Amino acid sequence: MRQLVELSNEEAKQHFLKGSSYFNGDMPSYISFDPILNGVDAILGGRNYPELKNTNPCDFQNVNYNFIANKDGRFAWRPLELMHPAIYVSLINVVCESSNWEHITQRFSEFEGGAVDCCSAPVMSIDNQTDVATQIKSWWQRVEQQSLCYSLEFSHVLHTDVTDCYGSLYTHSISWALHGIEESKQNRRRNSLLGNKIDSHIQAGRYGQTNGISQGSVLMDFIAEIVLGFVDQQISRSLGDPDDFRILRYRDDYRVFANSDERVEEILKLISDELRSVGMKLGVSKTFMSKNVIEGSIKPDKLAGIELNDLGSANAKTIQKQLLRLHSFGQRFPNSGALRRLVSDFNIKLSEQIEKPDDLEVQVAIATDIAVVSPNTFPVIAAILSRLISLASDEEKKRLWEKVLTKMKRVPYNGYLEIWLQRITQPKSVGINFSSDERICQIVNRQSPDLWENCWIASSELKTALDVSKIYVGSVDEAEEVVSPEEVTLFQQNAWAY
Repeated sequence: MRQLVELSNEEAKQHFLKGSSYFNGDMPSYISFDPILNGVDAILGGRNYPELKNTNPCDFQNVNYNFIANKDGRFAWRPLELMHPAIYVSLINVVCESSNWEHITQRFSEFEGGAVDCCSAPVMSIDNQTDVATQIKSWWQRVEQQSLCYSLEFSHVLHTDVTDCYGSLYTHSISWALHGIEESKQNRRRNSLLGNKIDSHIQAGRYGQTNGISQGSVLMDFIAEIVLGFVDQQISRSLGDPDDFRILRYRDDYRVFANSDERVEEILKLISDELRSVGMKLGVSKTFMSKNVIEGSIKPDKLAGIELNDLGSANAKTIQKQLLRLHSFGQRFPNSGALRRLVSDFNIKLSEQIEKPDDLEVQVAIATDIAVVSPNTFPVIAAILSRLISLASDEEKKRLWEKVLTKMKRVPYNGYLEIWLQRITQPKSVGINFSSDERICQIVNRQSPDLWENCWIASSELKTALDVSKIYVGSVDEAEEVVSPEEVTLFQQNAWAY
């Protein structure tokens, strides 16, 4: 793996321009953002979006496209945001301009070596793994393993994280992070300042708001790391050398190691104060302390998952019993990383099942309920359901899929889930015409909804490049009935790292 800051400015630009960087979640194989990004990049030719606008995009709502992923099957939602491609590519041009990239990478080097050890510097794959899988492996190697080593030195570990990190980030703090607070304050109206350029691009797609950045792209992960690196630097200045403590940070998750309650709490308060200065606050519900560093360094869901690693196959020999064990685990640890690993392992083992079981409908019912409780497992649950139901007769297939659809549509406001529901029900071999209010699903159905507000753009050539039909690069009708492991790579690769 390589860190992004080790790349040249041109290499970084090509990395950010990948469709898998623009949206870093799983999408069905017939959806790709590469054609639009490449077309917009060719038209911009290294320029910034203001050169092709006729009015300020800040004056319009829905310039970026928002869709929702449900986190618990009920009322916890994660907003995902597809930045307007013209603004996204323009921001890449700003960030990756030679002198700007040099300044940014220099700032990252200045953030290092303090009291906070950052374990989430963005990385990219140099082999056939996905960049997301590489990032997960980086987390396991640096955070979990180092935490276990610290048990030799410290008796206490405290976990905490930021509530709604991306949604609360104060965009003016990007300039503070890149130039320092004093210089930024003195030049807050200077449009040529790098931090101000980045800030204005983010505001352009978000109705001029100064609170929050988009969630769902590698570029915004990178911007968030700039601000969090600045916070690390401020924490280090206040705490000094880490003689009697250590702090590990992975994105917005902090682990504090020390030898007394008082020292841990003192450090926690200081972290909270510095985060508040950039608009963020810690989540009380996810803050806890353990006086056993080994036990406290491994997430409870992972410890439980290790115990269930073989799905209990020694005494749960049937598919139904193994599904019931997964269901029970999901009730205890919904949406957990360990659950994603376990369902991924189960999906691989399920490929050995080639005959229709007598209890097929029961198996389908249990698998579907796992996804209802833990919607972020749905891409791999979709693969499981597609294999199970493929074993049924044509008549029974339609009946089972209709039942699955009816149940899954009870999960409120979940556009991401519906994208995958369409993938598994609309192939010709299944034969269900999937209708949805989710606009990406409508594009797959050859409709022409707007994903992004384009009325601020003066260039007709750029508007043509933004034709949303270009994201539909395959055919859902011709898609394989059974979802292949390659379509759910985030779950199948490096799942052991959870």
